[in-house]
Amino acid sequence: MKKTAIITGASRGIGYAAAKKLGMDGCQVVLFATGEKERYKAAIDGLTQAGITWHYVRGSLDCREDRERLIRETVEKFGRIDILVNNAGVAPKERKDLLEMSEESFDRVLGINTKGTMFLTQLAAKQMIKQEQIFKSKGHIVNVGSCSAEVSSTSRGEYCVSKAAVSMLTTLFADRLEGILVNEVRPGVIATDMTSVVTEKYDTMIKNGVFPIARWGKAEDVAEMIAFFCSDSVLYTTGNYVDVDGGFHIKRL
Repeated sequence: MKKTAIITGASRGIGYAAAKKLGMDGCQVVLFATGEKERYKAAIDGLTQAGITWHYVRGSLDCREDRERLIRETVEKFGRIDILVNNAGVAPKERKDLLEMSEESFDRVLGINTKGTMFLTQLAAKQMIKQEQIFKSKGHIVNVGSCSAEVSSTSRGEYCVSKAAVSMLTTLFADRLEGILVNEVRPGVIATDMTSVVTEKYDTMIKNGVFPIARWGKAEDVAEMIAFFCSDSVLYTTGNYVDVDGGFHIKRL
């Protein structure tokens, strides 16, 4: 029997790479994203060509009805939930100094990145708890955090706050959910749509030796670590995180 994995924000970037990796590892995957399925035809066709069983659910993470429908459709389609990858997230629409940040931007970013993650995890965990355990763990939950949980960016403070909160959600759910393993992956500078607006800044940082591994991270780099946390190789680790940031977290003198 195959494990069923939900991946949020799965239409592109890290989410899509994670869905493909988990699918290649033998999971049936549920992709959750905001756009029409036809918009991502080429990407989804790639899953089909790879022999991956998939189901697509359209919705927004900050909408309670969409979160509930995601869980409901997954169980109706595949009968259970074994893995949840909380990848969906947004950056501020406009980078503004901390003293100029608007409440509207703060509410939007935390509503998706933190609140949405919190309450989708709650729903998925309840399903994992009540279903029969047929694999080595009751379930795996992986939160895609960010180096911004600890690294200050005063031009996008709402994003930093949201990811710091996701880190605490990892700790809280790991503490609460006996038998369900909850861990976090913290990407650094990864080549995605979110970082495309600051390419020149990060190119310069890489050139200047800020990152011991002197290149942009790839979505696949993060997907590999997500898949590891979702595997039966990780059965005695919970509430933990791994930086996938080219060594950016290393403090230097």
